[in-house]
Amino acid sequence: MSFLSTLFGTNKDTSDKISILDKQTYADAITDNKVQLVDVRTSSEFQSGHIKKAVNIDVMDATSFQKSFGKLNKDKPVYLYCRSGARSQKAARRLVDMGFSKIYDLKGGYMRWV
Repeated sequence: MSFLSTLFGTNKDTSDKISILDKQTYADAITDNKVQLVDVRTSSEFQSGHIKKAVNIDVMDATSFQKSFGKLNKDKPVYLYCRSGARSQKAARRLVDMGFSKIYDLKGGYMRWV
């Protein structure tokens, strides 16, 4: 591990578990009905529009976040998105800490989707 990765907490193990996908790759991946698709925005953002079949788990509500993701299958891929990509990256790092190993994030978030 390099000095900078030690200093700044950059962990190769974490980056191996989180992938950022472009819109088309993400869209192709979530066509499967059994996918764990999660919108990590607030409920009001979710109500104003979301990707079909997504569930809403607000990353800013720590208690609900832990509880809701605790019910998901850690062995199956999780597809995340937020408005622009910042909150979903925060959520992805938390999921790695919770034991998820295949996390996919929508590049540019919902703003790129619509």
